[in-house]
Amino acid sequence: MEALVTHTSPQTPQTERWARTHRGFGAGEPLRFAHDPSSVTSVTPLAQPCGREQREHEERLSLATGATLATGAGRRAVEEEPDPLRTCFERDRDRILHSQAFRRLAGKTQVFVFPRDHQRTRLTHALEVAQVATAIARACRLNVALTEAIALAHDCGHGPGGHASEEALSVFLPEGYDHAVFGADVVLRPLNLCEETLDGVRNHSWSRPAPATPEGEVVSWADRIAYLCHDFEDAVHAGIVHPGELPDVVREACGTDRSQQISVLVQRMIDTITTTGRIGLDHEHADVLAVFRAFNHERIYLRPASLAQARTVIDMLRALVEHYGAHPELLPASAGATSTIEAAVTYVGGMTDRFACEQAIRLLGWTVDRLPRGFDIAG
Repeated sequence: MEALVTHTSPQTPQTERWARTHRGFGAGEPLRFAHDPSSVTSVTPLAQPCGREQREHEERLSLATGATLATGAGRRAVEEEPDPLRTCFERDRDRILHSQAFRRLAGKTQVFVFPRDHQRTRLTHALEVAQVATAIARACRLNVALTEAIALAHDCGHGPGGHASEEALSVFLPEGYDHAVFGADVVLRPLNLCEETLDGVRNHSWSRPAPATPEGEVVSWADRIAYLCHDFEDAVHAGIVHPGELPDVVREACGTDRSQQISVLVQRMIDTITTTGRIGLDHEHADVLAVFRAFNHERIYLRPASLAQARTVIDMLRALVEHYGAHPELLPASAGATSTIEAAVTYVGGMTDRFACEQAIRLLGWTVDRLPRGFDIAG
């Protein structure tokens, strides 16, 4: 039989060690374990694994009154059998982590189109929101798995180019395009997530009704805390603002360092929840957060370069939707779409920044200099 693998470079000690980890599949070769069993620390044997039912029981004993309890397979649009190991919200979190919609967040704008190596994307933003939200939920004895699922999924409805995509795509839908609603009701629908998870995604934006669960409310606050702090840090590193320009009330209450700011605000939220039962910040720090947001809006989000970038994104996305609407044969099969335009909006809204720009070049005849600033295409 002809060899399946041909080595094009000499073996090195490193590659030889790596190759030896594959042994155990050839005839007569002993099975290779990850590590020598004698060197692995052992644990006390269990009578049985700690499965879903046991963890559901532990939640009932340990979570705060009013926290959301996992039950069986959860409340889903399509009924399912319960998982033997995972609670319904753990299952949601895992489905989100493995979804294409979540992976595509790596290629979507947070503040800067085509960010540099250390600037945030929608994906890193979602991870930071999950860290803030789960820190609060764990300390306040709320359901951590539900909190994490909502946080990871909360921006899956965002289109390419950041919030400009909402203005771009709203003209095509009677109800408009709200990334929170679109994320819950369209983008995440194939995952058959629990009602509580979808509610938290649908209502995480402050322009929406309050989420139905305390975990959803925690994510709503964590989203604002995370994006204000990390967007400011990115803007400082990009030379757009200087730490000393932050309003005095914000610097005095939270400092100018992102880690310190988040630590202060997380602790204040935990204090508020544990002492009053209300999800949110005390009035003093809620006011500080409002001042912080106003500063970011004026100096970062609404600066002339951001507005020019948004205008370009809007023009590009609308042109793409119109093109796909006129050429529906170019669209992938869209389950659940009620019209060609809705299918076009769903497809364009799911694109990464780079793919949208590549399609503008390929389908619309755009030149690179017409694309959002920062785009760089090879060839």
